[in-house]
Amino acid sequence: MKTTDDFFIPDNVIKLPEELDYSRVDEYIRSAEAFSRSTYQSVYIIDYFKQNFLYVSPNPMFLCGLTPEQVMKLGYRFYLEYVPEDEQQFLIDLNEAGFSFHNTIPVEERKDWYISYDFHILNGGKKILVNHKLTPLVLTSDGRMWLALCVVSASTHTSPGHIEIHRVGTPDYFEYNRNTRRWNKRQMPTLTDGEKAVLTLSIQGYTMSEIADRICLSPDTIKKYRQRIFEKLDVRNISEAIVAATNNKLL
Repeated sequence: MKTTDDFFIPDNVIKLPEELDYSRVDEYIRSAEAFSRSTYQSVYIIDYFKQNFLYVSPNPMFLCGLTPEQVMKLGYRFYLEYVPEDEQQFLIDLNEAGFSFHNTIPVEERKDWYISYDFHILNGGKKILVNHKLTPLVLTSDGRMWLALCVVSASTHTSPGHIEIHRVGTPDYFEYNRNTRRWNKRQMPTLTDGEKAVLTLSIQGYTMSEIADRICLSPDTIKKYRQRIFEKLDVRNISEAIVAATNNKLL
């Protein structure tokens, strides 16, 4: 049977607790609140020293019908109670793989990286597939993660997994193969100016015919652009394409 201790591993034991400045925690929480309020994103902050959540936003995506206060009280027990049992080991495995990779990055670069993956949460017994992005918020001087900011959004995939580690500002990323337990280097897709224009106008609510009129192309050409976008982003429709392009900073 899984316990919360399974999520806390030697690779991220805080070895310099004297560096932890809890007098600044309110500042980090206010920043997370402002980010959540302005973007309407579901966010929370993990404290790896106290092994709990410091903040949980009121946005409903991650709450599974609970209040933010109830999720904070649960802490890591939230994953054991609101993630399907057959995916809990997946979270534990990727936690180990992620921190193992994190510790290979030069300390001065570690804040530039984030990990992204998909898993189900249970809301009223119904499975909802979410994307989870975790990035360092505060590191100790030896590069250990004290606080992490987590952002939860709807997944553009249809199954859990899709474990990726990205570095901000570069198209290169690493994809984790759960069978071989290896990180494989990949490159983000790039969109042409025409594809970006189609996506941007789609975000603004224009139909294919209206987009064709605005950028002086035929509706058939716009349809081909959209199809290429779907293939590049591995999505099924324009809504998923918008989410994928936004999440991966392709626009």
